[in-house]
Amino acid sequence: MGKGKKEKTRMSKSASGNNESPANTRLKGENFYRDKSKVKYLNMLKSGRAVRDKDGKIIKAAAFQSKEAPIARVAPNRKWFGNTRVIGQEALDRFREKMGNKVHDPYQVLLKQSKLPLSLLTETTKISRVHMLESETFSNTFGPKAQRKRPKVLQGSVDELATSVTESADLYDDQKDQNLSVHKDVINLEDSKETVFSKGQSRRIWNELYKVIDSSDVVLHVLDARNPMGTRCHNVEHFIKKECPHKHLVFVLNKCDLVPDWVTSKWVAHLSQEYPTLAFHASINNSFGKGSLIHLLRQFSSLHTDKKQISVGLVGYPNTGKSSIINTLKKKKVCNVAPLPGETKVWQYITLMKRIYLIDCPGIVQPSTEDTETDIVLKGVVRVENVKNPEDYIPGVLERVKPIYITRTYNVKHWNDHVDFLSQVANQAGKLLKGGEPDLSTVAKMILNDWLRGKIPFFTPPPNANASKDADQEESQENTETAEETISDEQEDEGEGNGDEE
Repeated sequence: MGKGKKEKTRMSKSASGNNESPANTRLKGENFYRDKSKVKYLNMLKSGRAVRDKDGKIIKAAAFQSKEAPIARVAPNRKWFGNTRVIGQEALDRFREKMGNKVHDPYQVLLKQSKLPLSLLTETTKISRVHMLESETFSNTFGPKAQRKRPKVLQGSVDELATSVTESADLYDDQKDQNLSVHKDVINLEDSKETVFSKGQSRRIWNELYKVIDSSDVVLHVLDARNPMGTRCHNVEHFIKKECPHKHLVFVLNKCDLVPDWVTSKWVAHLSQEYPTLAFHASINNSFGKGSLIHLLRQFSSLHTDKKQISVGLVGYPNTGKSSIINTLKKKKVCNVAPLPGETKVWQYITLMKRIYLIDCPGIVQPSTEDTETDIVLKGVVRVENVKNPEDYIPGVLERVKPIYITRTYNVKHWNDHVDFLSQVANQAGKLLKGGEPDLSTVAKMILNDWLRGKIPFFTPPPNANASKDADQEESQENTETAEETISDEQEDEGEGNGDEE
């Protein structure tokens, strides 16, 4: 037998004499064929079983079969012998009342959730007990004194039941079915709807959204300042509030440069009643709200000191500027952006700073039966080049925009309908077909692209918009009058100065 590596190790250990360290001591059963780890593994398998003789009698009991219990000692820890915290029912009621008022406040953050008995706040609703025994006792239900009525069965056997079902099926008439006639229009509408209008609602997109929400500590819901309520996804809010209430939700009102200042301030004040809301303008060189957003993210990072870093996910409708916000925060292009929906296909991680990570998410669309095809197109959910008959959606643009803005943008003063409007714009832009006919489809796509890119002024009025607008107009009139008075005073002073010089 040759001397291998294990044999050399064994001989070196045995040659060391009595100066062996505890790590070099040999274990019982250790030899050339079994090392120490193998012996320990076999001893572990043998442990926990009783040792028996050849007749099957137990010679040595197992560890759990011993009748002698070891001496139990309490660990000398101060928490077992110190004072305990006791709370009374009145104090608990006051705590429950105060905490119940603050638990739904988005501006209040719970710092130490592990030390707070939140389970005492949510009282389990007691199931209403049905008093069956009081109404129907066993003696009146079963036995000779039973008073329960027997059910009336029209058919006595399964064959009779099958015969009656066949007869009722023969008597069925589709024309007399009221339920089918009521939903007939809805069914035809869903069948006639183009597949392009279901963009952003696929299972893959929603899976990407749930990945982002699960991986995020803070969720930024990006809204379009021109139509905040139309680009608001209530399903995401309900999911976060129900499934993960510990995550922070913040509204970011993007594209605030496309609406007046009073509209932005009014929408921020309205949305701030539910969640923290920030106004933002995404631009690498000339941005607005960047410092406020970074300061807010740093505050969230300081709250989660137990984590090495926090993740911030950006969700919202397509073409609301989620990737542009990330590029603005990074001061460079790290995400592909385009004025078209569907540019971001999958979620991606971006490092903002050492303790803050950003997660970009594809645009998701909340399915709604109230939105028409015109609403879907004007929200920027679908790409204009994929829409059939784009001239059918121009009346929606003309209804939403004031004529003065249409005239200022396209230099068209009067029109009878959308076809007349498209014809005048086509003649001005030179979009003509053979024979001098206007290319209505191309011009309609051009107008829809101008709508999506913010070249046509439009905004959804916030709640109580008339009062705020009147106040702003009064303030602007006062400023104008003050400016006129200042100019007149300056002119008078200049006239007096010129007279003195003469």
